[in-house]
Amino acid sequence: MNLKETLKLALAAIWAHKLRSFLTLLGMIIAVAVFMLVLSVLAGLGAYIDEKIAGVGSNSFTVRRFDFKDFRNTDALAAAQRRNKELTLEEVEFVRNRADLVGNIGALARGNGAEVKRGSKKLEDVSVDGTEAIVATIQNFDIEKGRFFTESENQNARRVAYIGKDIENELFPGSDALGQEIFIRGIPYRVIGVQVPKGSVFGRPMDNFITVPLKTYISQFGAATGPRGLYFVASAKDPTKFDDAVEQVRALMRVKRKVPFGETDNFGISTPEAITQMRNQILGPTAIVALVVPTIALVVGAIVIMNIMLVAVTERTKEIGIRLALGARRKDILKQFLYEAGVLSAIGGITGILVAYFAGFVVSHYVIETVIPWFAAVIAVGVSGIVGIVAGIYPAWRAARLDPIEALRAD
Repeated sequence: MNLKETLKLALAAIWAHKLRSFLTLLGMIIAVAVFMLVLSVLAGLGAYIDEKIAGVGSNSFTVRRFDFKDFRNTDALAAAQRRNKELTLEEVEFVRNRADLVGNIGALARGNGAEVKRGSKKLEDVSVDGTEAIVATIQNFDIEKGRFFTESENQNARRVAYIGKDIENELFPGSDALGQEIFIRGIPYRVIGVQVPKGSVFGRPMDNFITVPLKTYISQFGAATGPRGLYFVASAKDPTKFDDAVEQVRALMRVKRKVPFGETDNFGISTPEAITQMRNQILGPTAIVALVVPTIALVVGAIVIMNIMLVAVTERTKEIGIRLALGARRKDILKQFLYEAGVLSAIGGITGILVAYFAGFVVSHYVIETVIPWFAAVIAVGVSGIVGIVAGIYPAWRAARLDPIEALRAD
């Protein structure tokens, strides 16, 4: 018996018992769907982090009040809150004037919620932040139209605004926001630029923001401390000396803050490499735990397939006897049942991937962009088929070992 005939017999047997086949595959479908969905979310999250690193630039780093390691537990965070002072504009100027390995460095103030109006239209709790002009260059801002503000506008505390796409769509539906006036906390600002839309991450919109010059921000919202605290972004003048630039900034910050030799930094510096390491530390164990559960479901699905194949052997005992009596070899019977189990399981794997694809579409729309690697889909179908074959070995062996005479006597 050739492969084509064996596959036709296997598909015919599956089709003859459609409901039973579906119920048999339900566990396999759920297992593969959950496995692929979890994998796609983890891959999407990793890709998002990598995209952010690439967007900011692999040649850039950030100076913040706290380091990643300060968040490892509550005691470490409490100690860091006592030890680490807030960053100041004097410190960014100190570094800017002395760090010859740094190409650019700029200060940013964290966002603050504010009411924004234009005519009768009003938006509540819009994130408004302030930055120095050089930040747009360091962080590679994607400007859809218009421009970012200049350092002269920052130094003179001009009321100009760079806005996200959601702000334009809400306040200027069907029209261009450039050159138009909006009111932030009742004070007029002129829109000079609109950013390329970024979508949302974990349900949080990335285009619902307004950026104004840092000195304008401080004059309207108050000192850059507490929830409006400063942080710095910088880039190395020579990418090949990136680590040297980071260490130079670290040394200058320690000098400015008079940190004694041997004591821990009272600030934090995050680099793309550190972010990648943190991502791997977080996502690695999470991925293992998250993927173990559907793997267990896959094993349960294999047990169900084995059980149903044993039932199929019992039901088709007489058919097996007739085929053996007509000259079928035992290995033909073995192949038939093995192929049937493998095809049945592979169909479950393919269906599971389709379910995961549509579920991923929903997750991408409302939470975070998911990514289903093509090789993972191929592996999932292959693994599900192999699991089915392994589960079908014993039933197929039992079918092949049946005595033709005894099989023909079966009812």
